[in-house]
Amino acid sequence: MKRIAVFPGSFDPFTVGHESMVRRALPLFDEIIIAMGVNSQKAGYFAPAKRIKWIEQTFANEATVSVASFEGLTVDFCKERNAKFILRGLRTAADLEYERAIAHMNHSIAQDTQTIFMLTLPEHAPISSSLVREVFRYGKDVSSFIPKGIVLK
Repeated sequence: MKRIAVFPGSFDPFTVGHESMVRRALPLFDEIIIAMGVNSQKAGYFAPAKRIKWIEQTFANEATVSVASFEGLTVDFCKERNAKFILRGLRTAADLEYERAIAHMNHSIAQDTQTIFMLTLPEHAPISSSLVREVFRYGKDVSSFIPKGIVLK
């Protein structure tokens, strides 16, 4: 059976921290699906089609990485894609508390789906999509926070 992981998020925008997480997880899984979720609690800043294009561009040379969008629960998306793992990054202790609650809820819904936590690299810990968006809104250069080749517009 293939080891398929889903890496869910809004990716608004996709950052070097996200990219690093996926690249570091590649040896662990046969396939990683970067799943851009539509979160009813968040309004997107960048158009979903742009975000998907940026992610596809970032992993154009990685045959084991695919990109999809979804609505609803991550565990339902995992079931549709036969993925048994959810990959999540942790930057801070606050992330751990938040992600742990979600992982426990996911486990109660789908016991055969496991959440795998990976720590971000220290240099990526302060980078978040929301901070990148804020800096971008004020016209500052965000190129060091997003994967090479992506130009935010």
